[in-house]
Amino acid sequence: MKKIIVPVDFSEQSEIALKTAASIAKKYKSEIYVLHMLELSEALISVNEQVHYEQAVFMVKLAEKRFAEFLDKPYLKAINVTPIVKHHKVFSEVNAIVEKHNADLIVMGSHGTDGIKEIFVGSNAEKMVRNANVPVLVIKDEIPGFEVQRFIFACDFREENLEAFQRAKVLADKLDAEMILVYVNTPGDNFLSTTDAFKRINKFLHLAKVSLEVEIFNDYSVEQGIISFGEGRNADLIGMPTHGRKGLTHFLMGSIGEDVANHSKIPVITFKI
Repeated sequence: MKKIIVPVDFSEQSEIALKTAASIAKKYKSEIYVLHMLELSEALISVNEQVHYEQAVFMVKLAEKRFAEFLDKPYLKAINVTPIVKHHKVFSEVNAIVEKHNADLIVMGSHGTDGIKEIFVGSNAEKMVRNANVPVLVIKDEIPGFEVQRFIFACDFREENLEAFQRAKVLADKLDAEMILVYVNTPGDNFLSTTDAFKRINKFLHLAKVSLEVEIFNDYSVEQGIISFGEGRNADLIGMPTHGRKGLTHFLMGSIGEDVANHSKIPVITFKI
């Protein structure tokens, strides 16, 4: 993890994300790109309207001033930090910056049960997690000296999740973390017998060419199962796949991915399929 992007809105949650990125950067000698999105209207960024253009320039300069104050923190000393101010839509800008700088990770803060707010209001948060071409780490509470020793990865072990799992495995190896795999079995249409569950899991592990144990955890919902399992194993990080433009995977139907990130006290990282 040589390059990390941290989208910020200068809130407390932004600083929690920045501190987390700093902990990772110090351990792996990473660079941090701190990104603030103004999302100015087309009217304000139009050079055809001089007044509007001057207002846009003023807002950019104001953001740069806030950046200087926001980044003047002791925990950023000895870390190569680059501030970036953009005004386009969050998703296209972030993905473009990921590609331009060959970034490995996005770290973003969350307000917990209220969802990820400010520059990632409502569906913007879901789109960021869904469309980012690199893992997205969502963190709610400050964790001094953030370090991952136990990494839970939860999925339904369908073949479509193979790439996400492989990327998670690479991350776990980089972090030198114990990787713990879990399948959450729930009542209803998605219920699998133990035999059927292990048939699917064994086929998946064979395709992945890994020899790891998978725990089957029973609960009333996938969301609660992931959180309860993670807490029971004292996990430092919970990983899960997402399904690109089609939204969350079959395993993470509806808002389960966002719900886990919002309700879990444990940081959550997502991997795009």
